[in-house]
Amino acid sequence: MSDDLKPLREAIDSIDDKILDLLNERARVVLAVGEAKKDSSAPFYVPSRENAIYERLCDQSSGPFPEDGIRRVFREIISASLALEEPMKVAFLGPVATFTHVASMQQFGLSATLVPQKSISAVFEEVERGRADYGVVPVENSNEGVVTHTLDMFMETKLKIYAEILLEISHDLLSFSGNIEDIQRIYSHPQALAQCRKWLEENMPDIPLIDVASTAAAAQLAAGDRNAAAIASAMAGSRYDLRAVKVSIADNPNNFTRFLVVSDQFPSPSEQDKTSIMFCINDEPGILWRMLEPFSKRGVNLSKIESRPLKKRAWEYIFFLDMEGHIENEPVRAAIDELEPHCKFLKVLGSYPRARG
Repeated sequence: MSDDLKPLREAIDSIDDKILDLLNERARVVLAVGEAKKDSSAPFYVPSRENAIYERLCDQSSGPFPEDGIRRVFREIISASLALEEPMKVAFLGPVATFTHVASMQQFGLSATLVPQKSISAVFEEVERGRADYGVVPVENSNEGVVTHTLDMFMETKLKIYAEILLEISHDLLSFSGNIEDIQRIYSHPQALAQCRKWLEENMPDIPLIDVASTAAAAQLAAGDRNAAAIASAMAGSRYDLRAVKVSIADNPNNFTRFLVVSDQFPSPSEQDKTSIMFCINDEPGILWRMLEPFSKRGVNLSKIESRPLKKRAWEYIFFLDMEGHIENEPVRAAIDELEPHCKFLKVLGSYPRARG
């Protein structure tokens, strides 16, 4: 070993020892917090508290350790700490190695028990029946729009939105050999194929595209077919020992999917909240204007409006609306109260910390 390296490595070892001691000291405090929460019936998972920790540490850091690295490291520290308080089980739309799985790991870390489900409705059912503490489902993609099944489920469930996750989506073309010349068919989820349509038309116009249930299922199929490729995540490629033919082939590089964390709990206010509601309005003159006016006059910013036809009634629609602020904030509460008399029904889906973009 070089004489110059030896003292530097000894310094790193000494720092690692201090980090280990501090991690154990932190763990002991976390266990004490867990005992205090049991006495007060407070929720043991508080996403707004986690967001505040990340923001404080990133603001405090003077470098050179990268901000994204700080978030990843403390994500796992917090995940392991939560597992000390109480084992946390999270249901997600599977199978393993889908983007919903990646989003679940991003939110809950590797120490949570992540359980794949075959459908969005199965995720809701696991949480409703108490077999999972939380569920993670996709709700919209920045390019392809909303996931209608998720919105429909909120008409049938008492679960609430507890948090949201924004995940940058990167689609890779993967195959067994990694050679584009070997590819005779391409598997993927319909949304992934749609998001890569232009690239596929320009680079592989004569190759058949085959819809499958998920990007992870596509990777699994490609792993067993040397003449096939999959459009999937890098995580799926790693899981099924596939090589990258081409990385990041989505037509729009600004490609994000929004996921919702569902729970039977209602989080307390934080500094950066979003409230989501659903409602069906009475059919009367000027109703669309009166639907929005309570929010406008109170300065409540609406970030999204989505409508869906009611399945059981022709030509009637249910609206989904996102706004800035928590339901306990007076302007938000007053605007919703003013809207409600004009509705056949209105349901607050949740007030929760806004995801970091």
